[in-house]
Amino acid sequence: MKVVPVEKIRNVGLFSHGGHGKTTLAEAMLFNAGVISRMGRVDEGTTVSDFDPEEIRRHISVQLSLLPLDWKDYRINLIDTPGYADFVSEVLEAMRVVDTAILVFEAVSGVEVGAERAWKYAADRGVPRIIVIGKMDRENADFNRTLDQVVARFGNRVLPIQLPIGSQEAFNGFVDLVTMKAYVGPQLSEEEIPSSMRADADAAREKLIEAVAEADDDLLTKYLEGEELTQEEIRRGLRRGVIGGTIFPVLCTAALVNKAVRPVLDAIVDYAPSPADRGPVTATDPTTNKPVTLAPSEDGPLAAFIFKSTADPYVGKLSYFRVFSGVLRSDSHVWNATRGHEERLGQLYLIRGKSQEPVVQLGPGELGAVAKLQEAGINDTLCTRDHPVVLDPIQFPEPLFTMAVQPKTKADLDKLGGALARLVEEDPSLRVHKDPDTGETLIDGLGESHIDIAAERMHRKFGVEVTLSLPKVPFKETVLGTAKAEYKHKKQTGGHGQYGHVFLEIEPLARGAGFEFGERIVGGVVPKNFIPAVEKGIREALPEGCLAGYPVVDVKVTLFDGSYHSVDSSEIAFKIAAAQAFKKCLELAHPILLEPIVDLTVTVPEQYVGDVMGDLNTRRARVLGMYPQEDGQTVIQAQAPLAEVQRYATDLRSLTQGRGVFTMKFAQYEEVPPHVAQAIIAQAKKEHGSRSE
Repeated sequence: MKVVPVEKIRNVGLFSHGGHGKTTLAEAMLFNAGVISRMGRVDEGTTVSDFDPEEIRRHISVQLSLLPLDWKDYRINLIDTPGYADFVSEVLEAMRVVDTAILVFEAVSGVEVGAERAWKYAADRGVPRIIVIGKMDRENADFNRTLDQVVARFGNRVLPIQLPIGSQEAFNGFVDLVTMKAYVGPQLSEEEIPSSMRADADAAREKLIEAVAEADDDLLTKYLEGEELTQEEIRRGLRRGVIGGTIFPVLCTAALVNKAVRPVLDAIVDYAPSPADRGPVTATDPTTNKPVTLAPSEDGPLAAFIFKSTADPYVGKLSYFRVFSGVLRSDSHVWNATRGHEERLGQLYLIRGKSQEPVVQLGPGELGAVAKLQEAGINDTLCTRDHPVVLDPIQFPEPLFTMAVQPKTKADLDKLGGALARLVEEDPSLRVHKDPDTGETLIDGLGESHIDIAAERMHRKFGVEVTLSLPKVPFKETVLGTAKAEYKHKKQTGGHGQYGHVFLEIEPLARGAGFEFGERIVGGVVPKNFIPAVEKGIREALPEGCLAGYPVVDVKVTLFDGSYHSVDSSEIAFKIAAAQAFKKCLELAHPILLEPIVDLTVTVPEQYVGDVMGDLNTRRARVLGMYPQEDGQTVIQAQAPLAEVQRYATDLRSLTQGRGVFTMKFAQYEEVPPHVAQAIIAQAKKEHGSRSE
């Protein structure tokens, strides 16, 4: 692709709820720009954007795609993003490097949670927004209803710059409120506005001109003096309003049948900011911790930000970056200021879907990729050693859903650790850790689909097959009462025998205290050199309680009496005696089952509070408080047993149409209610029996 100046670059992301037509719109844009000769279809798995095997199989986007195209001497670096909540990390990666967010709303279903979430991310970063109401050709499509929903949700700065002509099958073009002309038919032939639409067009244009005038002091003066604004002045004011975040223009399309797609490309060129319009970015000098301002200039110090990493089966690790300042060149050396070491760059690429076009260099505002960086990962800044800078990292969401990972074969086990590490490197919203209580390898993600696709990717890219299951709940056992017990280990053989005899006392400790050992031996009835063996025997017995085989916690065990044999006593004999006496103590001291309790903070729109509260009650949860917020949300604080909320990420989405969010963290262990404990103990004994057969 040809080199273009920074003023003619447009970095644009497509964002919406899942299934609202982003990928189809991207495909139509590529077709109209002459990049492809035939439009692919999502349901056939033939689009440029959805090239991952899981995307083709599921007919959804699961990762962002770079789709650069040239339009009227401008470079539009288009990024298509997933719309489903499980893949929100891809949305955040794209939002970090775009200068404009195009929010796509379906004309049938209107505003849904994926678009709301993307809008919030754009607002948080101050990214200008353009709105496209798509699928205008669908049955039940209604532009005005969807526009009203968008205005109600996001405010009266949302203003149409087009009005559709016809709807559903009759959708045939639009009225342009800047030129006040109608554009109809496959070629968008210019015509006069239909008389039936004139009044609506005049009213909508008046609102638009008022907003445009407010975005530009000179235009405001002219408007207040009653002078007519020219088309060029309207475009200028509109552009300024978009860049300043005071106007969110609305267009309409039917991308699947390629109607009214070219005007979207025109709007990107005319109204979306270039990197130069967005102005300098602020970074940090890691040597002084002072802020550094970076202008989007070829003459500035190099600063390129890695926003995505993938494992490509052909070229290895592929790092996606945006150049914010300076020029990045192929076959050069750069300084990774985030990690403090040098990286050697090989060939740079422009990426379009799965295709890679080699380039010599990439300047400010450009997006590209480089293969086989040794250590660099997502959120790293590449610069020069004499001008070190670190750009602000992407803040990824905390995981909400956990699965246990088991390798299918011994060969898979050997490769599992490396494959999991590569997965986490590609997707920082995945976490991998080992549960110290159950010994299981756990993978945390944003939902079931997120982890399912991670497992599939592990098989396809790294040749590791795994099975996924809900993690074992780390139940524990303790006692409520005190008890005493003795055990004499006596064994006579041909030579030396074995003799160890102990009296133990067990008592409960406070929750979370763990285990304590004490001794009250008088008169040397158990020699001091054997007392450590007694403690060791008890500690070795702690991992398996008497109820269901779970670890024993929060107990104090005291050795208070015993006896020994001058010849036959040994450390091993006292270890065995202590372990057996401990087990007898446990059974006599009113053993109980403990379960982990988690703190839940659930944030939901007000209309879902009743459903969420009812659901929490079925999960043995305790609601600690409800706190209405100014934005119509309610925060619910609760505690619930971990066993009841392992699938809460999925269940809360279902209850709230995806609008509820929550955080979960461990709080403490509490006694399991007797009727629940009986079922857990029975299940544990059943599993133990099947394992021993």
